[in-house]
Amino acid sequence: QVQLVESGGGLVQAGGSLRLSCAASGLTFNSYIMGWFRQAPGKQREFVARISWSTGSTYYADSVKGRFAISRDNAKNTMYLQMNTLKPEDTAVYYCAGREMWRNEYKYWGQGAQVTVSS
Repeated sequence: QVQLVESGGGLVQAGGSLRLSCAASGLTFNSYIMGWFRQAPGKQREFVARISWSTGSTYYADSVKGRFAISRDNAKNTMYLQMNTLKPEDTAVYYCAGREMWRNEYKYWGQGAQVTVSS
């Protein structure tokens, strides 16, 4: 049974930092792509970043490039999203997700973590 559990959300002032964690279980990690998505109130869910579990290669949305960093800890089966220089427009529920490398769409999703950035 696959489980993804996010933690680390909260309230922060603009310019501040937060780190989200996603603890994963039940996956064959080396064959997975893991990602972060977010959904702001009244908006569609959008892609934030992804990482290949086997190679560590990363990819970011333009809106977060240079401010956010995705990483993983193989020993802890945990993925992270370090968010720096946060802006009010980063306010959203952040979700971690996973898919097999051969699959186009993400199959497994966490429950979400609220991130609120005040101006």
